[in-house]
Amino acid sequence: MIVANNAAKSVSSVMIPRSSRPAVIRTISSSADVTPGGNEGRTTPARRVRVVDYSIDDGRGDHEPYRLLTTILEPDVASAEELALVYAERWEIESAFDELKTHQRGPRTVLRSKSPELVHQEIWGHLCCHFAIRTLMWEAAAHADEDPDRVSFVAALRIARRSVAQRGAFPPSGH
Repeated sequence: MIVANNAAKSVSSVMIPRSSRPAVIRTISSSADVTPGGNEGRTTPARRVRVVDYSIDDGRGDHEPYRLLTTILEPDVASAEELALVYAERWEIESAFDELKTHQRGPRTVLRSKSPELVHQEIWGHLCCHFAIRTLMWEAAAHADEDPDRVSFVAALRIARRSVAQRGAFPPSGH
């Protein structure tokens, strides 16, 4: 469940410093003027944005607040709740990229293939492996009547690696 509002009815004008945490400058009616910070002397014009504050009740007990800045100014075009849901979905794919690049393939590991065709094949191999692990996670979650998002990819990857590493885990066909 996502609880969202448009920053307490009136939105503040904010400036985004290097740390990307907006600082309130002044309160205006329906949106905020934002000036990117961090570049002293730079004359970047302010952009009008909408501020959406929300929290996610996912059953874990820690309802950490989130703040979303968007250039979609009209609530009729996208409600605060819709924006919060879409942003959460965006992080689903970012998490999948992290699983592939950092945990499955390994940090700072480059593809070994030298030709474009073999690079393609290696990428497809990583994607197929990721899909297989995610499928096993989904099946395990369904069997335990749990939400698949609560299953750790890193833990599932470690289990899969241990299973493959066991001698005789995958005997050649015909033996």
